[in-house]
Amino acid sequence: MTPGRRSSTFSRLLRHGFTDPSAAERLLDLPEMASVRDDSVLLDALGATADPDLALRSLVRLAEAHDDGERRRFLDTLVTAKPLRDRLLGVLGASEALGDHLARHPRDWQALYTYESTDLHPGVAEFERGLADADDAVSLRVSYRRCLLAIAARDVCGTTDVAEAAAELADLATATLRAALAVARAAAPEDAALCRLAVIAMGKCGGHELNYVSDVDVIFVGEPAGGADEAKALQAATRLASHLMRICSETTVEGTIWPVDANLRPEGRNGPLVRTLSSHLAYYQRWAKTWEFQALLKARAVAGDLPLGEEYIEAVSPLVWQAAERENFVADVQKMRRRVVDNIPVTEIERELKLGPGGLRDVEFAVQLLQLVHGRSDAGLRSGTTLDALQALAAGGYVGRADAAQLDDAYRFLRAMEHRIQLYRLRRTHLVPEQEADLRRLGRSLGLRTDPVTGLNREWKRHASVVRRLHEKIFYRPLLDAVAQLGPGEARLSTKAAGQRLEALGYADPAAALRHLEALSSGVSRKAAIQRTLLPVLLGWFADSADPDAGLLGFRKVSDALGKTPWYLRLLRDEGAAAENLARVLSAGRLAPDLLLRAPEAVAILGDPGGLTPRGRDHLEQEVLAAVGRADTAEAAVAAARGVRRRELFRTAAADLIGSYGTEDSPAEADPGALVDRTGTAVTDLTAATIAGALRAAVRAQWGDTLPTRFAVIGMGRFGGGELGYGSDADVLFVHEAREGVDEQEAARAANTVVAEMRRLLQLPTADPPLLIDADLRPEGKSGPLVRTLPSYEAYYRRWSLVWESQALLRARPMAGDQDLAARFIALIDPLRYPDQGLGEDAEREIRRLKARMESERLPRGADPTLHAKLGRGGLSDVEWTVQLLQMRHAWSVPGLRTTRTREALAAALDAGLIAADDAAVLDEAWVLATRVRAGVMLVRGRAGDTFPSDGRELAAVGRYLGYGPGHVGDMLDDYRRVTRRARGVVEELFYGG
Repeated sequence: MTPGRRSSTFSRLLRHGFTDPSAAERLLDLPEMASVRDDSVLLDALGATADPDLALRSLVRLAEAHDDGERRRFLDTLVTAKPLRDRLLGVLGASEALGDHLARHPRDWQALYTYESTDLHPGVAEFERGLADADDAVSLRVSYRRCLLAIAARDVCGTTDVAEAAAELADLATATLRAALAVARAAAPEDAALCRLAVIAMGKCGGHELNYVSDVDVIFVGEPAGGADEAKALQAATRLASHLMRICSETTVEGTIWPVDANLRPEGRNGPLVRTLSSHLAYYQRWAKTWEFQALLKARAVAGDLPLGEEYIEAVSPLVWQAAERENFVADVQKMRRRVVDNIPVTEIERELKLGPGGLRDVEFAVQLLQLVHGRSDAGLRSGTTLDALQALAAGGYVGRADAAQLDDAYRFLRAMEHRIQLYRLRRTHLVPEQEADLRRLGRSLGLRTDPVTGLNREWKRHASVVRRLHEKIFYRPLLDAVAQLGPGEARLSTKAAGQRLEALGYADPAAALRHLEALSSGVSRKAAIQRTLLPVLLGWFADSADPDAGLLGFRKVSDALGKTPWYLRLLRDEGAAAENLARVLSAGRLAPDLLLRAPEAVAILGDPGGLTPRGRDHLEQEVLAAVGRADTAEAAVAAARGVRRRELFRTAAADLIGSYGTEDSPAEADPGALVDRTGTAVTDLTAATIAGALRAAVRAQWGDTLPTRFAVIGMGRFGGGELGYGSDADVLFVHEAREGVDEQEAARAANTVVAEMRRLLQLPTADPPLLIDADLRPEGKSGPLVRTLPSYEAYYRRWSLVWESQALLRARPMAGDQDLAARFIALIDPLRYPDQGLGEDAEREIRRLKARMESERLPRGADPTLHAKLGRGGLSDVEWTVQLLQMRHAWSVPGLRTTRTREALAAALDAGLIAADDAAVLDEAWVLATRVRAGVMLVRGRAGDTFPSDGRELAAVGRYLGYGPGHVGDMLDDYRRVTRRARGVVEELFYGG
């Protein structure tokens, strides 16, 4: 071979798409390829395949497998018959596995030679003829591959589209199941004589849309034949069915065909493999879940006793179309709508064609759900094939035509990718490959020749994005078309159908929901047009919550209030997170929407990238004091301060809800303790700032800039601990000190006047939530003076203080007013709350006695002690008293325990070796969980509560806040009891001494 010729051939191979021209040149130089080595037609045909290198390697192996005479006839036919050349080389360039089959069975290339009209679109009958000679598992595999070869050839050459190829694969599976059953019956004629056995195809086989390599899902129905005993007949049918499954599934010298999976049968793998028709019906009528009726959408009798199979289909079909009327349908749908990706490794989720975001499952689920909802009244929707059903939904107005066309296009592309990926090695996979060579072959097989890898990734991401975007919209856009009454001509949902769909998606009052949609989206204004763009997505987010109706109603109210402001709808349309954040907040409960509706402009917080970050105490106090300074009256000043508080409460609640729910772009907060700390700090800071504002307003109204006495507000309880909840009062102590030259009585009068005025101002009836100040922890309680001087506090604590008052002072922290005076108060009480050498035995005994008395007397009558977050078993009180006992015992020698915060003190006790790590973790988990239960109840109901709600929808909403999906309320209560039971065990040991 001359160097020039080599260079010329090398260049030609490179131009024709070979990635290893040197290896290809060596293959072409083999003696077996001598007759076609320089054939330009062959080279062009190889270059047109998905993988020219693979096609040539497999072609050489096929040529080598023939003897000289057969090889010459084969190669002559190959270069002269274009249909064969295109089909065979197309398959060899796309499928290494079918190349292997041809190397083992070289004469099977002739299956691609004939080109009769029946070859274009064969059906079950043609495939049965192709399998007719198979009489055992091995020969069945060989015949199956020969038929598969022809299907793949039509597919890769474009003779059939992806839907037709999938239908042919399903028909081949039908013929294969019949052939396998015939082999099983021939092996056990006595069993065959005893029973009638019908094979029902499910899943993609039943839907006439099978993959190249997929489990073939089946259900078996058996009946006695000729008066045989039923039990014996079912045993015989079970043996036949088991043998059929082995014939198809087991690995032989010719490999396997595909697994036959019967797990969709009643009771799954735990149920009998074969049941009678009456047994099937009894199960479906009493026990079946919604997903089982969804699966039956695709049921089709394919093999065995076809009249029995058709009888089964006819019997179960009415049950399928009644599924949407079942009591638990909505909850089941909500569970199914949450994409099942938990079992997909994180490294694979972005490569998942089936289950990943924007994958095939999204399209299939959406179509099936709409079929279940509307197919009960429209028989035209009852198709088991996804694309046929999608077309019928569009024709009936159940899905917008443009949306259906986009979904059809995306689904076809994704299925074509799936087909080509599986065809390569005939392995069951839904993962897009990672290797460059695999991506190149895949892209070229789909017609992307210029830059196949880049083009493939671009088209795949584009179609997946379309599916992600339309998956929700196709549920809701037709609802808007039904009420918006825009141009004539397009089929629309009837009011009844729209109501059925809303009900299926979780809306309790479909009629009211339709009225809201009509009010929001009707007309030709720009506002209505933007709403029609936003609402399909928002409705999906509302439906993903525990109370979709409340979400939609809240959105209408906010839109009515802000609809004329130019920025509102623009914010929701253009700021990606704003609309989803608003939907989550409006549908999660009453508190946040109530706060928002009092000043709807706060919705801007949801679109600001940093809008959900709590403002610090210094920032808040500065803003509040500036607003107070601008006001003309004390009432106006405190109204401004309370307005800031309302806005910040909304910010905090919104951040809490969004952090708990997560969004499409960011997952839920993984550490609930971090959420609790962030919320407690935020509410405490804004309460302190509000009190500082009220103090400034009360002083200015009567004394100007200077009060006759120094005055400080000391936070107590959860306020002092930085652990305030949304509905908590502010526990405080007031301390004052007369200024120089001011009479003590005058100073006392001024201090009491300020306290009375602050409390009045903070409780004035306005649109903003009141802030209640509770001073009952002061010396002598309600009987004692509201305000005391430092000497008065000192004298009281020295002479009369009880141990519970020292315990209460563990939470004391300056919050507002004169900082020097507050610091001196803290110095005064430190020896009381952190006693030198710790508590004595009598004091500890008294604390335990008080705790036991509180448990027996303060728990509300009828309350379940295992579910009361504050006073119940292992709840807040248990954990806090245990931690506080450790503080009073050891804070004198462990500085880290000198904190007002429960979790900080618990961590310090752990660091000091005062508590075992496991016990600390148990107490911390219980305290965080109980705190979140109280927060969830307040967010959902709009009023404080220490127990789980009794209303089912409210209970579900608390569950969603705590991270439990639809239908898992029972799990939530069980988990709460388990966590708090363990905490109580630690409390018994550490607090009560075992």
